[in-house]
Amino acid sequence: MDLERYEIESSIGSKYFEFISSGTNGNIVKVVKYVPFPNQAEIFNLGFGDKNIESGELDDLVVSNNGDTDKVLATVAITVYEFFEEHPFATVYLKGSTHSRTRLYQISISKLIEQISIEFDVYGELENEFERFNRNVSYKGFLIQKR
Repeated sequence: MDLERYEIESSIGSKYFEFISSGTNGNIVKVVKYVPFPNQAEIFNLGFGDKNIESGELDDLVVSNNGDTDKVLATVAITVYEFFEEHPFATVYLKGSTHSRTRLYQISISKLIEQISIEFDVYGELENEFERFNRNVSYKGFLIQKR
């Protein structure tokens, strides 16, 4: 993927990533975390947000407004590629912490779906099922699998 993005630092196993967003509100440490669902060893939730400086935990409700949304989302997307390098048979689930964030993720996926689809299958979550991603449908969440 040839998009402007930040340099990332990853942990062993490519399940935890950090990078620094530099923008109008200064430097903000961002975290991307892949956490397995209970009793589902190969299905991982993609968690994303700011690193709480006091606790060290990921905060997925904070609004940074740092003016670099596209660069931040491109950086998160790159972690998906790195995660699947280490875990090619995994499935990744992602959903925003709010409806508007889920919508933002859908817009970003829609812009890049042709490029993403070269390596991944993307599904959108409806009420009780998943379907192949369609730009014209509003989804509750998303599943990604390596082709």
